Amino acid sequence: MKKFVRLLLIFALMFTISACGNNSTQETSDGQASETNQSAQFEGKTMNVVATSDEYAELFDAFTKETGAKVEFLSMSSGEVLSRVKAEGGKPMADLWFGGGLDSFMQAKADGLLEQYTAKGSEEVAPEYKDPEGYWYSKGLTVVGFIANNDVLAQKNLTAPASWDDLIKPEYKGEIIMSSPAISGTNYAAVKGLLDMYGNEGWDYLEKLNENIPFYGKRGRDPQEKTVAGEFAVGIIPVDKTAFDAAEENNLTVVYPENGIPWVPEGIAIFKGSENTDIAKAFLDFMFTPEAMEMIARLDGKDGAQMVVPDIKGYDLGLPKDKLIKQDLSTFGSQRTEILDKWNALTSNKETK
Repeated sequence: MKKFVRLLLIFALMFTISACGNNSTQETSDGQASETNQSAQFEGKTMNVVATSDEYAELFDAFTKETGAKVEFLSMSSGEVLSRVKAEGGKPMADLWFGGGLDSFMQAKADGLLEQYTAKGSEEVAPEYKDPEGYWYSKGLTVVGFIANNDVLAQKNLTAPASWDDLIKPEYKGEIIMSSPAISGTNYAAVKGLLDMYGNEGWDYLEKLNENIPFYGKRGRDPQEKTVAGEFAVGIIPVDKTAFDAAEENNLTVVYPENGIPWVPEGIAIFKGSENTDIAKAFLDFMFTPEAMEMIARLDGKDGAQMVVPDIKGYDLGLPKDKLIKQDLSTFGSQRTEILDKWNALTSNKETK
């Protein structure tokens, strides 16, 4: 009898251990399943992104790892994006629009081309760097300056320009390259900033600047690339880490114009009616996490991400913030058509190529 009781106790103990082990396994399994489901939330789906460059592949790789969504890129400047979507009757060309001057995003909102979404974490973004209704957000700040080819300057007995006033001097005629502001959000920011800075004399200044520019580039990166190649002495560019890297490698000088630095936040938005709106919304939530914002600051290299989200710092590129032009962002979009129409009339004697 005692032996029988002992056997019953042993079986009971074994059952209890087995049950506990199963429960532990189930909990672990459930936890793993939860993690797996989270990381595979969009497994088998692809988010299409139109971006100004592919410099942010690392960021999107991290998003893929977290959600399972693959990401495919199409590189295009913000002005081109806006023109193409409008030409195609508002048909979305991608799910997510990542990067580019804020003027195009403001115009796209006005044209009903963007999806409204209040992203998690976006409450940390300063009011001036997001749409109050959630149609667009900013991921960082682009500032405008010059890059000068020291070899070309020496050959032509020129010195690097220090200010916008220098660029309209006769000795720089034919030596300056700038992208069309109708295509490049950065160069629209330059035009708009100069108009704000020079006030009533703004269009007179732009007319004089036009006289020194032989043609306008079709891509936002043309001025930097063509100046590096020695085709021009000076390029009007977005000043970022790539500019300083190019300067170091090719005997160039990066210049923050001492009489005023135009600037514009770079936008990000979801295209209205896109196929994978849910993935794009998940990306915005992901983007405003501290880890993702720190990655953007590092990849961006514009010394501007900290101006969008507090306590997030990027590369220290020596930006003299006291030289930033005082600009009213609310007019970036509303005045865009008027400014570009006047710009096109002013520069009608020059090609865009």
